[in-house]
Amino acid sequence: MLASRAAKCLVTGGAGFIGSHLAGRLVAQGHTVRVVDNLSTGDEANLAGLDGAIEFLRGDLCDLAVCRRAVAGMDVVFHVAALPSVPRSLKDPWASHAANVSATVRLLEACVEARVARIIYSSSSSVYGDTPVLPKTETAEPLPRSPYAASKLAGEQYVLAFARAGLIEGVALRYFNVFGPRQSPHSAYAAVIPRFFQAALDERPAVVYGDGQQTRDFTYVDNVVEANLLAAGAAGDTVNGWVVNVGAGTRTALVGVVEIIGRIVGRPLAFVRQPPRPGDVRDSLASLERVKRLLGYEPKISLEEGLRRTWTWMTDGANTIPGRLESERLRRQPA
Repeated sequence: MLASRAAKCLVTGGAGFIGSHLAGRLVAQGHTVRVVDNLSTGDEANLAGLDGAIEFLRGDLCDLAVCRRAVAGMDVVFHVAALPSVPRSLKDPWASHAANVSATVRLLEACVEARVARIIYSSSSSVYGDTPVLPKTETAEPLPRSPYAASKLAGEQYVLAFARAGLIEGVALRYFNVFGPRQSPHSAYAAVIPRFFQAALDERPAVVYGDGQQTRDFTYVDNVVEANLLAAGAAGDTVNGWVVNVGAGTRTALVGVVEIIGRIVGRPLAFVRQPPRPGDVRDSLASLERVKRLLGYEPKISLEEGLRRTWTWMTDGANTIPGRLESERLRRQPA
């Protein structure tokens, strides 16, 4: 679809960490890009470099009118918008349900009405839960252990159900621990890598929850963007109705990440341990067999290279980090 011609693309949550990278790549490839975001966790600063190159709508996808306006005239929808964080969802499960499930159903309803050709849904490896079997394969029984994980599973299943019913082409991508530039360390629910880097910047110990030996399949954001583009460009009879993992295919312990960051910043990064957090999983590793077979996906950026790029971004004074600095204003069209 994207491979054959310039397309009209909607990126939901496009002012966020992953969505802004995807929007930028789509613009660079010559596609027409619209972004919709309610800015609850995203930031306009993430789109500052695309000023004038995209159409921006501010609105909440729980509102069907916003969804209808967002999808009007679009060929492909990249549904990245979500309310992330396991700890946040444990405190407010209804917010996770509204943002990740109700909004997805509203969006699907609008997509069908507008005859959107395909939707690519951003799911999460958290749907697998804490099973000891590695790597995680798409045929494994999902065992979510947080409202966030349950909401992402529900959202992906709605997308795949609409696809299998013949209402729209759809594919779900289960991301494994995405990191990279523009991922804010300043939220109480910030992911581990930006928190580690912020600790290095502040010259204070990083906080490791648990014993630090738990492992994750850390995936650099450019790899995730590439998977989205492949999913949008693949033939419908290849990807429609499928869920695929998107990861690096390797796992690293948290204390191993601390060690790598120490090498990158040029001094050891001390850390302190705190009790494990409810809802966290022990180990995670993506099986990439299906995504390689269906999409031809290969992770191109390694963990260490991705960490180096992230550190360069965080230490570049020209960059703004969402949540800390005044965002640049973007031409916006109210939804």
